[in-house]
Amino acid sequence: MIEWDIKKLRILRALAEQGTVTATAEALHMTPSAVSQQLTNLARQLGVTLLEAEGRRVRLTDAAHLVLRHAEAVFAQLEAADAELAGYLAGDAGEVRVGAFSTAVPALVVPAVAALRTTRPGVEVRVREAEAAESYELLSAGGVDLALSLAAHAPTARDARFTRVTLLEDPLDVALPPGHPLTGAAGLRLADLSGDRWIYGGSGPWSEITRTACEAAGFVPEQAHSASGWTAILAMVEAGMGVALVPRMVSSRASGVAVRVLAHERPTRHVIAAVRRGAEAAPALSHVLAALRAVAGAGR
Repeated sequence: MIEWDIKKLRILRALAEQGTVTATAEALHMTPSAVSQQLTNLARQLGVTLLEAEGRRVRLTDAAHLVLRHAEAVFAQLEAADAELAGYLAGDAGEVRVGAFSTAVPALVVPAVAALRTTRPGVEVRVREAEAAESYELLSAGGVDLALSLAAHAPTARDARFTRVTLLEDPLDVALPPGHPLTGAAGLRLADLSGDRWIYGGSGPWSEITRTACEAAGFVPEQAHSASGWTAILAMVEAGMGVALVPRMVSSRASGVAVRVLAHERPTRHVIAAVRRGAEAAPALSHVLAALRAVAGAGR
């Protein structure tokens, strides 16, 4: 009978995700030599070669990918067992660590936590603001229990590590400076703003979303200013420095700018919640998911 070592399998999975021994060691708070030693021991236990040298790096062998494919099912079953045992021991009590992107915190997480304080006072939620890529790294490594991100920047539904739940479609509105000539125009289209100066991030999700929406409307937006925070973006719009696409989760709280709902294009982004596969049965985590769904549903 082959000896399967869960700890060493998790290190192998981390290497597959991180790409290098050094990055794996940093993610797991280990030394590179300890990572290499654990993987060498795992290969000896399994009787197969797991790593091959590729220049100054290593790559996973076909055998390693086969091992990981089966290990994912084991990890999911262990998560389910942990969830069931936690429910047995703690009932409705427990701590849930949530990693969420910036606009989801006030729009979704905070109202959900407020509701849980009344309905499930034994559930404690700890929030960590993080972008999509970081949220999934934290989720995979066990740093958070639930990740909120945008569908466009989440792992695919076929990723065996996670269970995904679509929470809502968040429409994109246009923020115009006060006194903009199109503030009162009927049936506003994105194409009507093709000659305007635009404000959006220089890179990352929002840069891609803005460019994609404008290109679908038939033009490439002229980027006048670059910012990643909504406070800065809306302040520049209010000052007349340009226009911006703003998600409804933000525009519903905006002041000092003219927010217009687009009449035709209706660009949207999808907000996703993800947990480690098998963990969704944990009582505290399922209560947090239900609260997030309720807040998302109320906002539609």
